[in-house]
Amino acid sequence: MPVFYRSTRGGDGRTFEEALLQGLAPDGGLFVPSEVPRPDFDHAFEAADFAEMGRRVLSTWVGDEIGRDALSRITTDALNFPVPLIPLEAPKWDGVHVLELFHGPTLSFKDFGARTMARWMGHFLDRRDEDVTILVATSGDTGSAVADGFAGQDRIDVVLLYPKGKVSPVQERQLIVARPGVRALAVEGDFDDCQRMVKEAFMAPDLADAGLSSANSINIGRLLPQMLYYAWAVKHLGDVPLTCCVPSGNLGNLTAGVLAYLSGLPVSGFLAAHNANDFFPRVLSGEEVEFGVTVRTLSNAMDVGAPSNFERLDALLSRQRMRTLIAGESVTDDETIASMQRVYDETGYVADPHTAVGLEAVRRRPVSRPVVVLSTAHPSKFPETVERALGIEPESPDRLSALWDRDVAVETVPAMLDALREHLPQ
Repeated sequence: MPVFYRSTRGGDGRTFEEALLQGLAPDGGLFVPSEVPRPDFDHAFEAADFAEMGRRVLSTWVGDEIGRDALSRITTDALNFPVPLIPLEAPKWDGVHVLELFHGPTLSFKDFGARTMARWMGHFLDRRDEDVTILVATSGDTGSAVADGFAGQDRIDVVLLYPKGKVSPVQERQLIVARPGVRALAVEGDFDDCQRMVKEAFMAPDLADAGLSSANSINIGRLLPQMLYYAWAVKHLGDVPLTCCVPSGNLGNLTAGVLAYLSGLPVSGFLAAHNANDFFPRVLSGEEVEFGVTVRTLSNAMDVGAPSNFERLDALLSRQRMRTLIAGESVTDDETIASMQRVYDETGYVADPHTAVGLEAVRRRPVSRPVVVLSTAHPSKFPETVERALGIEPESPDRLSALWDRDVAVETVPAMLDALREHLPQ
C-alpha cells in the first residue's frame, strides 16, 4: 500500500517518491505523513543487524514504492557501520548511555540519513531517467555527509552552502575536499542565510524546472532513516521506556525521534538540549517567542536561530502535547566546557561539544532513566575545543587525517539568491 505525505500547510498528499524528490512542498511547507505508519517493532527488533532492522522499519514508511530486495540492498549498503551504545560507568551517571552515531564515513550522525537518501533518490531517478541537483544548507556536518553520500552518483549533482568562518576547521575541510558532482559555496553570512537562500531557490519561478531537491532535514527522506537509531536504542534497552536526549539545532533529529514515537516506538519522552540558540526551549517553557538571530557557539552544528523543523513539530503535535512529551534545556559555552571536563573526570568519556550539551542537560534536569544521549559527532572533529576542555588531543581516525592530503574546491559567495543562481542549472 502506498504511504502519502502532505505539506505542513495542507494540500493533497504525495507519494514517498514525490515527497523525496520534491524536497520542499509546493506551498513552501515541509512534508509529513498524512497518516503515521505503524511498523511492527517487535518483528524489527528480531533482526540480526542494524541494516536489516532498518529495512523492516522503513518498509512501512515507503510502502510498496521500493521492493523488498531493493530496499534491503539500499539499507545494507548505506548503513554498514557500527552503532555502539556506551553506558557511562560512574555512580552519578547510572542509567545514562551514550549512543555513538559518528562511526560512518564523515564521523557524524548525518551519515545515516544522507547515505540512505542518496540511494533512495538514485533508485527513483534511474527509474524515471531523470537528473537532479541537490541544494543543501549546512551549519557543520550535514554538508559533508551529503557530499560524501551523494558524490559520484550519475544522476545527482550537489550544491552545498555553508557559513564562511562559522564551522570548525575540520568540518570545513570535510566540506571543501574535491568530490565528483559536488560544488561547495562558502556564504558570507550565517546558517540562517544559507537556509534562506535554499528556500528562495525552491520558490523562485525561474528555477521551477531546474530539477532542484534538498538533502538536509527539510527533506522527509533525510529524517526517516534517523528514526532507526532510536529504535536501535529501544531494542537494546527497551525493558523500560527510555528517555532520549537530543542535542538540537534545526530540530530534524528530534523530529525523527518524534516520528518514531508517534509510529509506536516505546519512548517515555525527549529532552531537547540546545546551546545559546534557545528558541525551542523557550517555546517549551510556555513563552510566545519569535525566531531569533543565530548565535555562534562551540557546538556550531546546533547554531540555528530559526529551526525549520519546528514547523513539522508544530504540525505533528499540539503545543500542549509537545510540552508534555519534550523538555528543553539551553547550555552556554562555559557550561559546555565544564560538562566535557566533568564527564571526562567522572567517567573517562571524551565527548564532543554537542554531546556535552546533551550530557549537561541530563545532569541538570531530572528525567526518567534509562536515558540515551545521542552523540552526534566524533570529538576529533573539534580538536581545539577538546584540548581546551581536557588538555588532550582527541584521537583522529585515519579517514579524517587523510582529508588534508586531498585537493579542495570551494567558492566564496555573498548571501544572495542571485549568487546561488549562478551555480544552478537554468
